[in-house]
Formats: sequence, C-alpha cells, structure tokens
Amino acid sequence: MTTRTTEPTRSNAAIDPTELQRQPLTALAERPFSARHIGPDADDEQQMLQRLGLNRMEDLLQQAIPASIRMQGELAVEPGLTEAEALAKLRTLAERNEIRRSFIGQGYYPTAVPPVIQRNVLENPAWYTAYTPYQPEISQGRLEALLNFQQMVMDLTGMDLANASLLDEATAAAEAMALCLRANRKSKSRVFFVDADVHPQTLDVLRTRADYFGVELRIATADDIGDEPLFGALFQYPGSSGQVPDLARLIDKAAACGAMTAVASDLLALLLLRSPGELGADVVLGSAQRFGVPMGYGGPHAAFFATREAHKRQVPGRIIGVSRDSNGHTALRMAMQTREQHIRREKATSNICTAQALLANMASFYAVWHGPVGLRRQAERVHRLTAMLALGLQQNGIQVPATFFDTLSFRAGADVRQRADAQGLNLRLIDTAGDQWHYGVSLDETCTAADVTRLLDVVLGTGHGLDVTTLDAEVCQADTGLPAALRRTDAVLTHPVFNRYHSETELLRYIKRLENRDYSLVHGMIPLGSCTMKLNAAAEMMPVSWPEFAQIHPFAPAAQTEGYRQLLQELEAQLKAITGYDAISMQPNSGAQGEYAGLLAIRRYQAAQGESQRDICLIPASAHGTNPASAAMMGLQVVIVDCDDNGNVNLADLRARAEQAGDRLSACMITYPSTHGVFEADVKTLCDIVHAHGGQVYMDGANLNAQVGLVQPAALGSDVSHLNLHKTFAIPHGGGGPGMGPIGVRAHLAPYLPGHGHTDEGAADGAVSAAPFGSAGILPITWMYNRMLGRVGLRRSTEVAILGANVIAEGLADHYPILYRGDQDRVAHECIIDLRPLKAESGISEEDVAKRLMDYGFHAPTMSFPVPGTLMIEPTESESLAELDRFIEAMRAIRQEIDQVIRGDWPADNNPLVHAPHTQNDLLADWDRPYSREVAVFPVPSLREAKFWPAVNRVDNVFGDRNFVCSCPATDEWR
Repeated sequence: MTTRTTEPTRSNAAIDPTELQRQPLTALAERPFSARHIGPDADDEQQMLQRLGLNRMEDLLQQAIPASIRMQGELAVEPGLTEAEALAKLRTLAERNEIRRSFIGQGYYPTAVPPVIQRNVLENPAWYTAYTPYQPEISQGRLEALLNFQQMVMDLTGMDLANASLLDEATAAAEAMALCLRANRKSKSRVFFVDADVHPQTLDVLRTRADYFGVELRIATADDIGDEPLFGALFQYPGSSGQVPDLARLIDKAAACGAMTAVASDLLALLLLRSPGELGADVVLGSAQRFGVPMGYGGPHAAFFATREAHKRQVPGRIIGVSRDSNGHTALRMAMQTREQHIRREKATSNICTAQALLANMASFYAVWHGPVGLRRQAERVHRLTAMLALGLQQNGIQVPATFFDTLSFRAGADVRQRADAQGLNLRLIDTAGDQWHYGVSLDETCTAADVTRLLDVVLGTGHGLDVTTLDAEVCQADTGLPAALRRTDAVLTHPVFNRYHSETELLRYIKRLENRDYSLVHGMIPLGSCTMKLNAAAEMMPVSWPEFAQIHPFAPAAQTEGYRQLLQELEAQLKAITGYDAISMQPNSGAQGEYAGLLAIRRYQAAQGESQRDICLIPASAHGTNPASAAMMGLQVVIVDCDDNGNVNLADLRARAEQAGDRLSACMITYPSTHGVFEADVKTLCDIVHAHGGQVYMDGANLNAQVGLVQPAALGSDVSHLNLHKTFAIPHGGGGPGMGPIGVRAHLAPYLPGHGHTDEGAADGAVSAAPFGSAGILPITWMYNRMLGRVGLRRSTEVAILGANVIAEGLADHYPILYRGDQDRVAHECIIDLRPLKAESGISEEDVAKRLMDYGFHAPTMSFPVPGTLMIEPTESESLAELDRFIEAMRAIRQEIDQVIRGDWPADNNPLVHAPHTQNDLLADWDRPYSREVAVFPVPSLREAKFWPAVNRVDNVFGDRNFVCSCPATDEWR
C-alpha cells in the first residue's frame, strides 16, 4: 500500500448551482491535459510562490534563470490536445502502418506476448514506473525477476554468469569485442575476426565501435579464419543465413590464433542446440526479444550477455547478485557497483549506465510461464515447420543450408518478391544480384502449417503439388536440419521458479507478489535528482500496445511504415523547436548511447575538416560519470576541469586547459543546468572559450526538464545534446530501462549523425544501434506527451518543476544546508542538501537518511552524487503540493531524529536511522532498542492510513561482493 496523506478536497458547497449553467460552451470544455499532468493547480501555485516571498511565476524565473539565456517568445509547437484528441490523431498515424506477416528474421521475430504478462507487467505502472534498483530494500520484486532472467540466460548459454540485460544485440556484440580486448592479456593483436554470417546490423555497429578502439576488423567466412594473430573472434550461432556452424571447431581454430571467442546466439535455438558454453565460448550474447517482447519497429528489447566467472569484473552493465540483509535473510542487490560509470568514469569498462529491465522482466516471466518443457516444445515446433519448408524447397531443386534451426536462405527468381507482396508476406531480401535473387525466410512461434503452404506457394508458385501433412511425415522420419551431434542433451531451467507457475492463476499471483515488494510512482514521489521521475500518463502508454506500432519489423519496407515515418518526422520537428537544433537522430536507444553518438558526430566532423588530431575532451568535475566513459570510448583523452566554490565550472581553469590542449581540443562536455542544480550565468562564455580553440560543445541533456519552453540548448552555444526521453519526455524508467537518447545537432554536424544500412539511404556509416530508429516502439509516448501538453503545457511543466524544487529548498533550508544556489539564491529544478556537517557531528550518514526515508514511505533522493555525502532532490512538476509537503515533513522529522542522536537520547550505533529500513518482521522480533516499534515503522501519523513496507532490512553490500552469486538461490533456500 502507498503512504499518502489525504489530499485536501475543494467543497462543492461554495459553488453557485447555476454558475455552470451561465457559462458559455467554451468554458465547459474538458480540462487540458496539463492540468492532469501537473500536480499543483493555480491555487497551489500561488501558495507555493508565497512561501518563496513571491507573487508571480515570472518573478521566480527571473531570479532562477539568467536573463541572457532566456528564450524569447513561445515554443513553435502546436497547442495542446485533450487525451481523446491526441489518441484519435495518433490512431490515424498508426493506421498508416501496414501489418504484414513477417518472415524477415535477422534477429527480430513475431512473438505471442502472453496476455497475463502484457496486462500485468508491460501495461502495469507498478512495473513500468519504478526506478533503477539502487535502493535494493524497496526493489526486491524486480531484482528477483532480473535474477530469473540471468538464470535463464546462464542455463541456455551454458555460461557461468550473465548480466541483467544490455540494449540490443548489436551493441552487446560491440561490448563483447571490448571485453575480449580488455581481458585477453595473452594476445598483443588488435585484430578482431568477425564471421561474415553475423547479422548485417551487428557488423555495422562493430565497424563504428572498432574505429575508435583502434581495432582492425577481419570480416570473412568463418571457415576462412587462418593463422593470423587475433585478440577475439565473433561467430553467429545459428548464422544470419540460417546455417548452424560447427561451433566447437571454429572456437578451436580461433583459440589457435590466440583469440577469445564471442558467440551471438538465439535463446529459442539454444533449447535444441548444444550450448556455446559447453563448446568453449568465452562470451555469449544475443537478443531476448522473441521471448514475449513485441518487435516494436526495433525496440525496446533486452539483449543478453553471458561470460565466464574469470571475467565477472569486465562485464558491462549490471549484474544482480544474492546477498543478505542485516538480519541474515537472503536479499538481492545490484552486485559489484564499483563498476558503475559514475564511480569509475573514464576507467569504466563501458559507458552503459542502464539496462532493458522492463523487457528483461517480460522475457524472464515468459520463460517462467512456458517452463523448460513448453519452451522446448515451442523450439521443436518452429524447427519442424522450418524443416518441412526446407524439404519442400529441396524437392523442387532449391538449395537451402544443410543445417538450420528456424531460418532458410536460398536463391530464386525475382518473381518470388512479387508473389510475396501479393500475398502480404515480408521475406528478407539479402541481395538482388543476377537473375537469381538471394532470399531469407525465418519462422517463429506464431507460425502454422498453413504458413508453410503459403511460403511454398510464394517461392514455387501455386502448382507445386506439395502437401504439408506429407512433408511433416517425411521430416519425422529424418534428422533434418539438426543432426544429433548438434543437439543439446543436458537439462535446462531446472530451478523451481521455471517449473511452478504454468497456470495463469499461479503466474498472476507470482507477478503480484513481486510487484508488492517494489516501490514505484504508484506508491509515492521518487525525488531523485537528475533522474526526473515524472508522471507517465496512461494515455501516453496506451499506444505502445497497439498492434500497428507493436507488430512492425524494424526492417519492414518503408512503404509499410508510413505512420511510423510521419510520427518520427513530427516528433523530430517538436524536438527541434524545443531545443533549437537543426537536426535530430532518433537512433540512440539510451542516454549513454546518445552521448556516444554525439561525440561520434563531433569526431567524424572534425576528421572531415582534416582535424583528426583533436583528441582531448574537457569535462567538469561535476559531470555525470557516463560523460568521461563515453569520451574514453571515442578514443578521447579526458581532462577534468575544476568547479568553483559555488559549483560552477571554473572558467579560468577551463580557459587554461583549452589553451593547453590547443589544436588537440575536440570537445567540452557540460550539463545544463549544472549537475549541481544551478543555471550558470556564464554558460555562453564557456561555449565561446571552447569554440575559440576549435572545439565543439556537447551539452548533456539530463537536466533538460529545467529548460523546455524557457531555454534552448542550441541558443546557449552548444553544438550537440542528447535528449533523455525517459526523463524529460515521459518515457517511463521501467525499473532500470528502457530509455531513449536521441541527439540534436547544429547544421554543421547533421551530415555526421548515425547512419544505418536499413534506411532508405542505405548508408550504415556511424551506426550506433541495431535498429535504424532505436527503440521506436516507445516513441509514441513522447509524441503523445508533447502533443497533449502543447506549447503552453510544456512551458508550464518546466516552470512548476523549478517552483517545486525551490519550495523544497526553502522548506528544508532551516534544517539542512542547501549546498548550491544561483546568483539570486535560487536553484533550478533540483537542489542538493549537504549532510556532511551532520555526519561529522552525529555519525549519521547520507545512506542512513536515505534508508530512513523508506520508513516514511519515500524512495531516497540521489545519494552522494555529484558531491559525496549529499542528497540531490528533484520533485518534478507532476507531484502535488500535498506530496511535496509530505516529503518536507519527513525530512524535518528525520532531522529531529538526528538531533536526538546528537543529544545522546539514542546511541550513535542503535537508533532508527542506522537500523533503517524497518520491515514487518521487525514488529514480531524481540525488541530491545531504545526507540519504540511505533517510532520505527509509524514515525508520522499519516503512515497509519497507508504504509509501504520495505521487503528486507538493510542489505549487506560487502557480503554480496565477497560471496558473489548471480544465480537463483539454491532449491533448499528458495521460498
């Protein structure tokens, strides 16, 4: 249950019963969406301004935002629509997408999303509005689902450990290449072998990544791997053509060249194929999309990544581990967090700072739902249908691969394409050279025998005379496509979690049980600074499940995706108007990937100008940790710039370091408003300094929620920004992903935006994601957000976000030091409270305060970033005044508790803060503490009305790292 005080209601008694009758029709219109999205109403806003000693919103904006950077005039976007109007308009776009039966494959498959998972996970705000599980005590539900995902991947790949997902298969392959480069200490080679039968989109991303790693790619047929020294090799298993290679032999050949081996594979195929781990692979990766996640025109989908125990500290992304809480009970957490980019910065193993948690959870529940028997039956059925098709083609003289799982490639006449179009089928067209075109066909769990007949009709013509029943009987008598030597014989998914919840009643209750162990926006405010946990409105989320958006293959012909194309064009126009940039790329599917793509555009532009020597990136000390990590990935040398005592970039230090860099200066990465939560008055001067030395300015878009409608990044002098659609533009965080990080650039960088081999232009230069438009399936959310708020609502959202942050700062200023303020004593959309003086006096740390907030029914603010020993608070515009006051009340009460420790009323090592959070089990335990159970769990009266209970007591991080386990607990420990 949520913890929430009863919000005040306005009585109808004061309303003249004839008042509405006298109003004109226009006054009776539906309330604008902005009134639904923005928490405080006009009366609340006025009360909030009065607390700041102000009368008008404009007075606050003049104090918070330097006049020199204020945007003039209104946003050049359309007026806001009601929810019904926006949905109707979007429906007209959706209907311009043509849903065809897709056999394109290439890593993307139609899938049957179990309704129990679609309804209770994908469409459930308790799952999609949760934040990344940095606070494990209130994240045990999704941590368990992600642990199940890791166990599923480990079982199917045959590897020692797996992470909690990556962004897509292509970038996972690039991460595998980087891991091999780091981990292979025996090889001095910089050459990476890539099987030519790897998916083309993976090859494109590898080419981009290799350029700035100083890696030479050797792309050739797998059998052509020779004696050349290598540090790594990548094989596709099964191959993109459908052929299943003799993987053991290829791994041995790669090892003889000194290479570590990465294998891109398919989870459903691994139900039947011998596992890459058994055959000697070092890394196994791929996409979990076909495990119950819609294609969505390219995403979002969960990639998987598994490796050997020896490489656990080299693994990119997040790993969920098993630990214990302060009472010795099993508890889950994100393991080895020292690998996180905000700590390791340019020394990070990757710039990945997110996952695809929501989609990984869907895939894990899919495996739980079907279980090992159901999944193997599904795999056998898909393979059987493929074998029937193969036999029919072979009997008519068409050659197909000798071994295959679900995909066949073959050559046939151009008329096959024409017949497929007439039948409403999409086949993969590999090449059109000569009279015989090269086709690919991939089958999936939704296929039937009737689909085999349709495919035979398309390829052979309707006069082929083949009967699928006869074909099936013949296939049953042969070992077609997968000889015994390739087949898996070991048991998989033996853990009870995969063998119990096969009725809908049982799975529904399991999902609900996990949901109850997680805190999300359905429970209360998540005041995380720099993370912008705002409302993800139901009307914005609904279109994600529409078939016209969900069931489109990312490589479907452009003529079938006109609705998506128009949506993309309109969304790009909205974002250009908001940011002032000249061009937008939608390809990056995370904020960190947007950083990478932005720096890539800068480096490609500079190379085109004959300035490839520019390899120094200036980054303020306060920057997000992904900034230096992304710069390092782009082959840039990171130089840190100091901040002054007010948290601003030290311009004298910046100027000195720019002069020292000289013609090697490539870029400067800044965040605006600053990571310290302040609009820096000299930002234009900063940009001028960088430009004067020939560099480009990259503006991190993490804090764009303080700019929309008031400030344009391009007008400040920046050249490129990434835009966190999962922050400012309402795409939900999903418990740790998905996200979207498109980039905006000025005109001179536009030619260097990411390309892709499957766009109309067909140029793959600079590809950063597997799909042309990243996670396009969630872009309707942002389109709806912008269209419903419109020019007035977008600006008002920003204003109220700034107002709320200042109300919190003012409400806490007498209790905690506010670390940074602007020139006129105001903060931007977030504020930082400094707990270091209190810690020195009381011994109570920022972690103690964060955990104690859970007892009050809140998720903790951002802890120890950007300054150790602090909490960064961002309320967002969606939270009501009542919720802001509830948070202020909790923080004031916690300060009083700290004072009791200082006075000696409670011992420094035995008080409600150091023991926080408290669970229901604490109410039943022997109680010998100097504070009451009531103080522990009901510190304010409102909690008696509704209480969110942490699932476990404080988790022991050190124990989890010293006793690293990333698989489901043993059967005797499993509840």
